[in-house]
Amino acid sequence: MKIGGRYELSVREPYASKVNGLAGKPDITRGSLRILAYISKNEPIMQNSVVKAFGSSTYDHVRELIEKDFISAKRIGRTKRLTTTARFKEYFNLGG
Repeated sequence: MKIGGRYELSVREPYASKVNGLAGKPDITRGSLRILAYISKNEPIMQNSVVKAFGSSTYDHVRELIEKDFISAKRIGRTKRLTTTARFKEYFNLGG
């Protein structure tokens, strides 16, 4: 089904409950995905700049992204420099 220039895959109702279990849980939360997109677009970026843009919940999202090896953080003074990792590029098929 095409919706506003995008395609959406949907499953008919009798099968939706059966397929739902196959989909599994996403690798990263929606909030962390937003933070990851911002970091990747602006990298290298200081963590305090991301906090100014998204608020204090950023710290939890950054921690999740580091644990899952999507970003790396290097302490610079009182903040950290955030950059994406090779796993990020691999996961999102950004080769190069």
